[in-house]
Amino acid sequence: METKNIMIVGVGGQGTLLASKLLGRLLLTRNYDIKVSEVHGMSQRGGSVVTYVRYGDKVYSPIIDKGEADFILSFELLEAARAAEWLNPDGILITNTQQINPMPVITGAMAYPEDLLGKLNELGLKVDALDALTLAQEAGSSKAVNLVLLGRLSNYFHDFTEDEWMAAIEQSVPAKFLEMNKKAFHLGRTA
Repeated sequence: METKNIMIVGVGGQGTLLASKLLGRLLLTRNYDIKVSEVHGMSQRGGSVVTYVRYGDKVYSPIIDKGEADFILSFELLEAARAAEWLNPDGILITNTQQINPMPVITGAMAYPEDLLGKLNELGLKVDALDALTLAQEAGSSKAVNLVLLGRLSNYFHDFTEDEWMAAIEQSVPAKFLEMNKKAFHLGRTA
């Protein structure tokens, strides 16, 4: 199997790292060679967080170059726009429609860009957008955006069963949050 590339982008505290670890666990069940690389900016202060997940028969590097991502999983709309150039021409950008103001917007130095979703669509990208925050809150916690987005991503992973996804969730999430995270995943999968 040729190497597949998934880029996960978000803001510190949104659960991007858990999402990449859960995805890695899922892929390990098929004995893929997997490389995961995490890039932390000012993640503890709401800064950008990027994780690369690469898998296939043999993966030589954990880094994804511009134009190589088969999937971008974005937890926030501005992060989706920042990552768009990493998507390959046949790739799919799955994004939460949530907007989190970065520090320049909070301080008034800049305005949050208008109509980012429209601009992404104008670029001719394959965009799959959903309000993952509302679905996460419906599941029981705004912190479950990561599982909502993984649920949406699961629709594109036709070789993996829902049971395999559930097993990866069970291995990755603390027991006291398990049912809520399973519900978030299901809501994202069926949204």
